[in-house]
Amino acid sequence: MLASQRQARIVEEIRRGGGVRVSDLTELLGVSDMTIRRDLEVLAKSGVLHKVHGGAVLANSRRTDEPGFAVKSALQQPAKEAIAARAAELITPGTAIALSAGTTTWTLARHITAIPELTVVTNSTTVADILEAQAPRAGFTVILTGGVRTPSAALVGPVADQSIASLHVDQLFIGMHGMDAVAGLTTPNLAEAQTNRALINSAREVVVLADSTKWGIVGLADFGPLSTADVLITDRGLPPAANDILAEAVGELIVVDVAADHAAQ
Repeated sequence: MLASQRQARIVEEIRRGGGVRVSDLTELLGVSDMTIRRDLEVLAKSGVLHKVHGGAVLANSRRTDEPGFAVKSALQQPAKEAIAARAAELITPGTAIALSAGTTTWTLARHITAIPELTVVTNSTTVADILEAQAPRAGFTVILTGGVRTPSAALVGPVADQSIASLHVDQLFIGMHGMDAVAGLTTPNLAEAQTNRALINSAREVVVLADSTKWGIVGLADFGPLSTADVLITDRGLPPAANDILAEAVGELIVVDVAADHAAQ
């Protein structure tokens, strides 16, 4: 098991119970005490958790916590793959689209490399890296916004906002840190919230990509109510009440079957 996969499993265990002991993790993952402690140190530095004596607890109380890209990319991989595959089906060749920063949009980038003649605007360095590698073959035009890089590989701030404001795209595919019935779509980063608003304003259609674990998570800054989403794609892990709230709030709710999609790969 890779370190990033092991760390993702640790995060899942902490989210499930609110905290975890080092001794339990060594038994669960079959690695040494020292390996677990190193993993907890990495996750603590990325803001996912707080280390305590003998273990770690979730960092939910800090709404400015922003996990790094490497940690987030290992979380909920089957759900992200299923969501990204479904999102790619909404894209028409030859159109102009935007992809926000995030690990689900990064997964989507790998699903659209076979769609020809796209113009893709992104404020994500990791998304741009994938698309640039395929641009000559697929006939892509890739526009990277510029800006100041965040821990989640987003380019934000006035430079990003001004460049986005001058553009108009057919579809925006956007992720988020959390979604909530009251708070709406949120991120821990104030500047990223403003850049996300600029992306939303540039798009004719907004497609939100959110695995079910994002429900009930609230970051420091919101960038729109749930109704911002013309389409929201998620997985079947949502609580029934959340599913009902989203179905009423968004233009169209698409729920993917992760198990079936993952088995077909």
